[in-house]
Amino acid sequence: MTTEGSVSTDIPAEPLPIRRLQESLINRIAAGEIIHRPASALKELIENSLDAGATSIRVTIKDGGMKLLQIQDNGCGIRKIDLQILAERFTTSKLSTFSDISHIKTYGFRGEALASISHVAHLSVVTKTKSDSCAWKACYSDGVLVAPKPGQNIEDLFYNTPTRLSALRSTSEEYSRILDVLTKYAIHNSNVAFVCKKAGSPSPDLSSPSGSETSNTIRLLYGHSVAKELVSVSVSSRDRERSDEEGDIEEDEPDDGPESWHAKAHITNANYQAKKMVFLLFINHRLVESSRMKRAFEAVYNGILPKGTSPFIYLSLEIDPRSVDVNVHPTKREVHFLNEEAIIEKISDAFQEALTVQNHSRTFEYQTLLTGGIANSENEPSKKRKGKERDLSDNEEEESSSTISKGELKKKKTLSQHKVRTSLEDRTLDSMFPVTNPAQLSKSSSQGEKEDASLGTLKSRDVKESECYLTSVVNLRQKIARGKHRHLTEILEKHTFVGIVDLPRSLSLIQYSTNLYLVNHGSLAEELFYQLGLRQFGDFSRLKLDPSPPLRTLINIAVNAEESTKTSTLSKPQIVEQRIVNILMIRREMLAEYFSLCISEAGLVESLPLLLRDYTPNLNNLPSFLMRLGPQASSLRYKVGDKL
Repeated sequence: MTTEGSVSTDIPAEPLPIRRLQESLINRIAAGEIIHRPASALKELIENSLDAGATSIRVTIKDGGMKLLQIQDNGCGIRKIDLQILAERFTTSKLSTFSDISHIKTYGFRGEALASISHVAHLSVVTKTKSDSCAWKACYSDGVLVAPKPGQNIEDLFYNTPTRLSALRSTSEEYSRILDVLTKYAIHNSNVAFVCKKAGSPSPDLSSPSGSETSNTIRLLYGHSVAKELVSVSVSSRDRERSDEEGDIEEDEPDDGPESWHAKAHITNANYQAKKMVFLLFINHRLVESSRMKRAFEAVYNGILPKGTSPFIYLSLEIDPRSVDVNVHPTKREVHFLNEEAIIEKISDAFQEALTVQNHSRTFEYQTLLTGGIANSENEPSKKRKGKERDLSDNEEEESSSTISKGELKKKKTLSQHKVRTSLEDRTLDSMFPVTNPAQLSKSSSQGEKEDASLGTLKSRDVKESECYLTSVVNLRQKIARGKHRHLTEILEKHTFVGIVDLPRSLSLIQYSTNLYLVNHGSLAEELFYQLGLRQFGDFSRLKLDPSPPLRTLINIAVNAEESTKTSTLSKPQIVEQRIVNILMIRREMLAEYFSLCISEAGLVESLPLLLRDYTPNLNNLPSFLMRLGPQASSLRYKVGDKL
């Protein structure tokens, strides 16, 4: 009897009997502990392939792995005689006694992976050993062999566990988890080729070659932005402290004691920042997680990276198997090992030391005046300038005093807090281009454009797209239009140029909204001129050369400066005449019509294409440009007046 507001509990009058669960129910419960989602099934099978010595692993996925999960490898295979018990629980070739766990060096040892999969999916195996004359196929259900049926590998995952199936996310998210698992194993096993694709897709979504360096695999799978900022770190249990007289850490070969260990890592320096930390941890080649390690490494970066940003860390830790307990988690996701705190502390110190060296090498440059800025034509300084002058001390005013007279602006010493300016009008990247002489610009009536020598922001609508019916050019224009990135376009249109960070590496810093971006202005300029060339194909403005230089003289200058011509069977005069000058003279009508590169009958270079208004290219590179243009022009076909 219960009263209002009380909790009703059904307590049996007699204790319930204890029953032995049916074996099928036991196995299905155990399967739920091992196989959480398609990615966890894939992880178990990938580890089996690696244990079998595979050097090539191909994965095919359908519907995020829930309809089909196919793994192909070139490992040693499975003996026909073992297929009978392959999918039974606790059947394994990895160990025979419990003491074997203390020195286990394989990924698996429980013998539960295939058994668990067979209880929640339709499992089939096709295998062939080196000595077999043919391959054998076996199908399994609930851990036992069943009659074969169409299909292969893992199909209809969780078909008999609807609750687990309904708890899974979308197929695209499950597929991304699969790619994440494969990416991590590909990074650690750079000697193995990994391929992953969707069923029916002609091209893979993940592909890594075998026999590659770890850093190259990281570059391939995580991108150049991560790889270029990587720092390699190596530390072991026998590392000695850095001496006062030596600049490098000395390492001895690790001993064979149970407490010996060795760690190799690739971590990003302070130049790389991401919103989410990427932490790849392998202990004795096993992909595991360690919240303690993750917190320790985050603490190392807290004093280096801005708040809210995280690094990329790949760590491979090899410990004597006698010091590792791998039997602490059903999926082997976690391991315990001796001296965990001391090892983590030593690795963290090695990270700190490596990052400190890298951080000291970071340099930044400031610009006190805006390149391309327009000075006041009046003698009186602006209100902003007067405000800055009031901020200077008396001594600084004496040292940096200047006057504006006769239209000349002399440099004035500026305080550091005034060195970065953020005017959208004069701090964009295209404002860095020098002003060309308006008299050099060709004002053909076909374009009807009014040439303007003032500095300003380049917008796509300022460049008129020419009419062109050439299929190749039209296709290239459509490809650029399809690949347009909306957010990146907005950044480039509305950015603020902060300054050059590294001139040899062509790195500059720009600001958009409240974010700073490091850009390669060399690559950006190359893409800009490529798109400008496509947009104006056949209708370029012309940059007239006065006086017009002789083509043959320019080619001679470039060929004489070229070292590679020493290995050619032709003499330098023959290269100039036969390979370059003759070809350009034959193609000069095409070059004039399509590219506004005009060469007279007498062999004088009269004009060059002007891709960007108000920008004069570096004419010192003209000889080299013409020398390389000759062989390229020889492959072009052209008929006078042919527009098709």
